[in-house]
Amino acid sequence: MSFNSVHEHQQRRARPRSDSQGSDPDAQLQYAYDGDSPSDAGRSFHTPGQGSDEEDETVEERTVERPVKLNYVLKFTLHGHKGGVAAVKISPDGKWIASCSADATIKIWDVSTGELSQTLEGHLAGISTISWSPDSKYLASGSDDKIIRLWVISTGKSLPTPLVGHHNYVYSLAFSPKGNMIVSGSYDEAVFLWDVRTARLMRSLPAHSDPVSGTDFVRDGTLIASCSSDGLIRIWDTITGQCLKTLVHEDNAAVTSVRFSPNGKMVLAATLDSSIRLWDYVNGRCLKTYQGHQNQKYSINATFGTYGDGTVVLWDVNSKEVLQTLQGHDGVVLGVDVGLEDQTIATCGIDGTIKVWKRASLP
Repeated sequence: MSFNSVHEHQQRRARPRSDSQGSDPDAQLQYAYDGDSPSDAGRSFHTPGQGSDEEDETVEERTVERPVKLNYVLKFTLHGHKGGVAAVKISPDGKWIASCSADATIKIWDVSTGELSQTLEGHLAGISTISWSPDSKYLASGSDDKIIRLWVISTGKSLPTPLVGHHNYVYSLAFSPKGNMIVSGSYDEAVFLWDVRTARLMRSLPAHSDPVSGTDFVRDGTLIASCSSDGLIRIWDTITGQCLKTLVHEDNAAVTSVRFSPNGKMVLAATLDSSIRLWDYVNGRCLKTYQGHQNQKYSINATFGTYGDGTVVLWDVNSKEVLQTLQGHDGVVLGVDVGLEDQTIATCGIDGTIKVWKRASLP
């Protein structure tokens, strides 16, 4: 299937049209150096340290040491996909990199050597999204064939019963922190919650009025965030399926990606009006807006800034300072992920390559 632009499908994250290669910047999110305090965000939105009258709330609620600059160096460039690489994910144990592509394959790479370990085949169309289980033993994949497959990494085989229920392209996936559930978002405008053990649909949320472009679990698994090109960000109760909060900016721009902050107290969302917004979802307040990049076509599910010329920009959320710019891809960068203890960054793009960056000491 050829790449499609937002003008055709409003937000095809995995496959921007190939004739746009290198011509338009990608979406941008910020690299957040957040505190590690545990999230108590539950169904009543009681999060530690948050009060309704805090007007100058920042990402951090206690002092943490943040680097003034970063120094990631390119270690590997991985080749093998026959199409643009839509997403890249480093396993939670830091050993593997998974990549998925418009060529309908998933490739598993060794982080330490850059060698290809295995190629997973089974989808009948391009793959837009992948997600590792917390124990790194399984990988979930969502495809234009409307199916979600669960892969056993030790065997390279998919489980016999795929997750079937979406009526259109699957755009977004996330495992719950315990690994017992998967949340998925689709072009069919729905958010589905799945039981991993039984491969059954637990709950269908009529979430949005346009394609769902992003989904995420809060770190304790009690909440789900979803976003869409309808301009809305919704926060859901995992147990009841109730929509607890709807966030919408006055500009109502299409939202391309959403992530809970590491401590679970806020969400960060990128939009097609070239903005990134940090939200206090408890009180429904937009705390900060980051601008200065361009984004009119693509979305990226990552906490980094990327541009159409192949660069990746690492930002400090609080100061908006650029910590480092990574250069190397030929054209739009479609995916970024950070590995164990921030030692590895993996990037992928429309050029069909995956690049692996290792953190080094500052010169």
